[in-house]
Amino acid sequence: MFPTGEPLYTYSHKLRSRYGETDQMGYVYYGRYLEYFEVARTEMIRSLGMPYSSLEAQGVMLPVVRTEIDYKAPIYYDELMDIKVHLFTVPTVKLETYYEIFTDRSEDPHALGKVVLCFMKEENRKPCRAPENFLDRLSEFQNQ
Repeated sequence: MFPTGEPLYTYSHKLRSRYGETDQMGYVYYGRYLEYFEVARTEMIRSLGMPYSSLEAQGVMLPVVRTEIDYKAPIYYDELMDIKVHLFTVPTVKLETYYEIFTDRSEDPHALGKVVLCFMKEENRKPCRAPENFLDRLSEFQNQ
């Protein structure tokens, strides 16, 4: 699922699983993982100095066009997760994000994921290139 080589940029976000996110077995419900990815991705973009709201103010939207998740081990209620977001390529029209979720319980990831988003002009809902200021910010922060 992950490309070979080192990522251009990695962001780590801490998040604790909540009771309402677990199923009857006490595991985090599988559908929540995409929400965790979204929280980490939103904060990753914010870490670049470009919150989603600033992209939207430029008339650019980022809808999800593809997702993929490999569930390796369950995450339980009240576990602190370290969600790593990796970018391996400079975005053009698509933003390909890769995820690993860790807890203190294991050195191995509990889940691996990939989410592909498309830069889209709000006015006509057609794909567009990533905004230059977004690319500039990314180049400033590439795994320094």
